[in-house]
Amino acid sequence: MVVNLVSKRDQESARRLVEANGFVFEHNFDVLVGIFESGELIATAARDRNIFKMICIQDEFQGGGLLGELLTALFSSCDACARDNFFIFTKPDRRQSFEQFNFKPLVEHPSLCLMEYGRGLQKYLQFHNTLIKPGHNGAVVINANPFTLGHQYLVEQASSQVDHLYVFVVREDCSVFPFDVRFRLVQEGTAHLDNVTVLETSDYAVSSVTFPSYFLKADDDIPCLQMEVDLLLFARKIAPPFHIVKRFIGTEPNCLTTRYYSEIMLRVLQQEGVETIQLERKASSGQAISASRVRELIKDEAYEEINKLIPETTLQFLKSDQAEKIRQRMKSYQRRH
Repeated sequence: MVVNLVSKRDQESARRLVEANGFVFEHNFDVLVGIFESGELIATAARDRNIFKMICIQDEFQGGGLLGELLTALFSSCDACARDNFFIFTKPDRRQSFEQFNFKPLVEHPSLCLMEYGRGLQKYLQFHNTLIKPGHNGAVVINANPFTLGHQYLVEQASSQVDHLYVFVVREDCSVFPFDVRFRLVQEGTAHLDNVTVLETSDYAVSSVTFPSYFLKADDDIPCLQMEVDLLLFARKIAPPFHIVKRFIGTEPNCLTTRYYSEIMLRVLQQEGVETIQLERKASSGQAISASRVRELIKDEAYEEINKLIPETTLQFLKSDQAEKIRQRMKSYQRRH
């Protein structure tokens, strides 16, 4: 029988089982379930929003019906998350086990396989079908926390080099500027460009789905694998329907993680037939314009300096009553992105 693991003792047992299998136990989950045999936890699984993770079964109990019982319990817990598509990572040799439960592969990597249950990707592409333009198109993927003159310059330069440019705004809502605000500011800051379309990434770029740290083993090159999965998904599932042949990025003088991501992008996308074009980041007063710099200036209420770094549309929002909560949150905000 599958039971919810709610006590500290049971969750500690789940942690030991997950780590005994060489994986990382993550404490961010909505539901954690398990199966006991003679008082011993022999199987466990968790759900974080629409991501199934930390599915571990003791070796001697593999091959039976426990996987189905765990998945059934996770599906049954999903009423509260209002989603009908779910994701899971597994090893390539375990892919068929999940295909039996109607999971379909999105990305196959030598080290892992990202699978989806439901029609999430199909629905995403169908919803944006009217935005698809013919030609040799390009893409920019940005978080825009907030949208700066640096972002605007990147979009302007990129749009001049392709027939049509798609600006994908990261949907993951983990930034001090909420997604709806970031999306609106990108739209307003690029409205003067006739060949630019702004759309959101959903789960399919730079999200907790495409960055599966919980699945990867401690001795793996975790950042590299995460980024390769994210880029392969973009190259194989997003770029083709939108006729994207170029992806544009700015140079990164500050953040090592972003710089590493750019380096991997150059290699992975080229192998998949998408050219990566890196443009020199726009500078102000001899310093590269970055959203993190803008956020620091907002903390200090240094609006005279901020004026030099953001478009008028972003500035007007920052000065509005709508931005009051964001200005307050900014005082304790520490994340780089």
